Amino acid sequence: MFIDEVTMELYAGNGGDGCMAFRREKYIAMGGPFGGNGGRGSHIIFKVDTGLNTLIDLKYHRIVKGKKGANGLGKGMHGKNAEDFVIKVPQGTIVTDLDTNLIMADLTKEEDEIVIAYGGRGGRGNIAFATRTNPAPAFAENGEPGEVRRVKVELKLLADVGLVGLPSVGKSTIISLVSKSKPKIAAYHFTTITPNLGVVRAKNQKSFVLADLPGLIKGASLGEGLGDQFLKHVERTRVIAHVIDMGGFEGRDPYEDYVLINQELEAFNPNILKKPQIILANKMDLENATENLEAFKKKVKDVTIYPIAAINKEGLEEAMLALANQLDEIPKQPLYEEEKFESHVLYQFKTEKPFSIYNENGTWVIRGEKVEKLLRMTKFQTNEAAERFAMKLRKMGIDDKLRELGAKEGDTVRILDLEFEYKE
Repeated sequence: MFIDEVTMELYAGNGGDGCMAFRREKYIAMGGPFGGNGGRGSHIIFKVDTGLNTLIDLKYHRIVKGKKGANGLGKGMHGKNAEDFVIKVPQGTIVTDLDTNLIMADLTKEEDEIVIAYGGRGGRGNIAFATRTNPAPAFAENGEPGEVRRVKVELKLLADVGLVGLPSVGKSTIISLVSKSKPKIAAYHFTTITPNLGVVRAKNQKSFVLADLPGLIKGASLGEGLGDQFLKHVERTRVIAHVIDMGGFEGRDPYEDYVLINQELEAFNPNILKKPQIILANKMDLENATENLEAFKKKVKDVTIYPIAAINKEGLEEAMLALANQLDEIPKQPLYEEEKFESHVLYQFKTEKPFSIYNENGTWVIRGEKVEKLLRMTKFQTNEAAERFAMKLRKMGIDDKLRELGAKEGDTVRILDLEFEYKE
């Protein structure tokens, strides 16, 4: 099954908890803090696997959760980092953050890999908090929460040449004859419902990758028929090969077919038409094909035309040789700005306030990523830990803001599921 788009939820691993411990050994008085740090949680990494050509494995694993790092231990022992979770994807995979709509990765090279969700750092043990004024801190941290991301994983096939055309013009026949690809071929529309890839070796021993893309119809750029399920794959091809039925199957006009295809390509992405094009004038063995070809040439003068009769293998070798030679002259780097855009990791800088406070049925509710992270990482084992938490809130300006909003002594304050009384 060919799957080229999947939505996933990624939960990187939380960091391991720091340890609160004290050194107690014979002959060593006031041994001091002895708790180690926790280990880092699992990163979630996307890595190219050239043996894959579909996202079907991800379709059944839409939710991925990394492992938590090991907790710190006494005697100053740090917890072990969790093993990273590696997701293997085909070459040509794009990862987009659904919350920002920014592209995080465009994995076009064989060795490409990237961290999409970072695991949380390990919580610090009480050794890390020792200072001159507090040589024996009685608190430690929980591990940092791992990143949570909602992403769209999309595959755009990497092919040198893309065969485009209306249904039943002979695209599948061509790729089956010039490569080892074996697509389904039958005398009805939309026989091909997923893209097929084949490696072509021309007479000069040069090879290239050919993609047979499902047939277009009018309105495909808007989702009609197979619509944009395959149009995105055209964006990655270096040459567009129009397959035109010169026999006028079902009374169609070859020139009108050619114009229609280009209109749909332009409507989907105008930059596609900047790519080099050729025309494979197929079914030249049919009646009226020669006459139709002459009329076609009078209207289309700026694109090279190769007359072929695919079913009889006539003209195929010459056309594939010409394509191989043409590809030598076309650079492999992307040909338009969108591709350059996708080859970079993009970041959105957050401008949200550190926290927000509102009153909900008499309870002051505090929200904010930094505040909630502080709560999750605080281990309320001792009074000293609670005092440190309160001091951190005060330094953020939360006490001042509550007072400004009219909070009074004894009012209930809530952060996530923790409730406490407000005190001046």
